[in-house]
Amino acid sequence: MTALGHHLLAEFTGCDPAALSDLERVTSAMLRAAEASGATIVTHSFHHFSPYGVSGAVIIAESHLAIHTWPEHGFAAVDFFSCGEVDMDRGLAVLKAAFAATGETRMALERGPLRPVKA
Repeated sequence: MTALGHHLLAEFTGCDPAALSDLERVTSAMLRAAEASGATIVTHSFHHFSPYGVSGAVIIAESHLAIHTWPEHGFAAVDFFSCGEVDMDRGLAVLKAAFAATGETRMALERGPLRPVKA
């Protein structure tokens, strides 16, 4: 069985709070991560919350890369979904370095499993 897409959920812990609360740093890191993965960037949108935290997404031709940050906890949650050939590991390595994360956990999902169609 194959799938229509692959969804990788990553959690970064022990992150630099200043990096996670800086809109420009998060935006730049996410765009660099998408580029490093080989994805085709279509557009992006990010928002800084008051007093802190950033949420946003990079829309890629292959699907999306999204983030939510909690600087007060040194934590970032990242979703990377692709229905194409991208190197998610390379993209996530860029984010881990950009946020100076000391820990990382991942959960991988197959989305839209393809099964033979009965005629």
